[in-house]
Amino acid sequence: MQTIVAYFLYFCTEKFIYPSYLNIMVKQNSIKIFEEKKVRTVWDSEQEEWYFSVVDVVAVLTESNYQVARNYWKVLKNRINKEQNQPVTICNQLKLIASDGKRRETDVADLEGILRIIQSIPSKKAEPIKRWLARVGSERFYQLQDPERSIEQAVRDYRRLGYSESWINQRIKTIEIRKGLTDEWKRSGVENESDYAVLTDLMSKIWSGMTTREYKEHKGLTSQNLRDNMTNMELLLNALAEQTATDLSKERNPEGIVEAAHVAKDGAEVARNARADIEQRLGRSVISSEKAIDHITPKDELPFKKKRQGRTGGNGTLKL
Repeated sequence: MQTIVAYFLYFCTEKFIYPSYLNIMVKQNSIKIFEEKKVRTVWDSEQEEWYFSVVDVVAVLTESNYQVARNYWKVLKNRINKEQNQPVTICNQLKLIASDGKRRETDVADLEGILRIIQSIPSKKAEPIKRWLARVGSERFYQLQDPERSIEQAVRDYRRLGYSESWINQRIKTIEIRKGLTDEWKRSGVENESDYAVLTDLMSKIWSGMTTREYKEHKGLTSQNLRDNMTNMELLLNALAEQTATDLSKERNPEGIVEAAHVAKDGAEVARNARADIEQRLGRSVISSEKAIDHITPKDELPFKKKRQGRTGGNGTLKL
């Protein structure tokens, strides 16, 4: 099926899009710091997903050392096994760097799995580490939480990071639109995450001229969220593509990924045509190589602490 989809994308765009599953998966190990505690993480470039060392997160929640946390997780994992009557499915094993400097097989979980583990451990650190995960996992975190509460949290996080109010309003709307599109894909029988990536790449390639990975490279991004680094205009065009595809899907009722891709293509073409018209009138490209850090106000220079010189929005923060 994946091969069929790949060829389909070729005929749709006249340029072959290399879906992520056809590329060599790159896993980048790194260490994140939560309240002076190290949490080993792995960035999976294929799935564009963070994986977290379960034992490290357990150590934070239980406020214990590695060995105690390791034993705690062993007991908890056995309990989950008994409750599910099957092996734990929320974890994988990847080679992470241990304290002795050697790479060892370690239980890791993606954001959804880690949130489930956090819910299983009574801890006063639960909410602080959720907020920390939100900063690391960004949009994926908000998709996994209660919609109303998660959007409120997203607004607070973006404000704290220095984004302008106009950008925040647009970004929150795009999260809602994206959720509507993925709900339509599910209704069409498309549920595999890799298929979502294929459809997203198809739409991105058509309206922007770049796949998601190419777009991130254009902006000089690695593991950062692409949409968190889009300008207002880029967000609007991407949202136009996704909202149009969502409405078309509701009208046409596609079944399976091939029919869903036809709909996605048509939605993205609307945004592509709008982009061409806008660029003709502006006399320049609306696809920017700049990222958020080029525009947002650093935390230690927010207006209530220190006035920042430069072009600002009405609320004193730099426009993105």
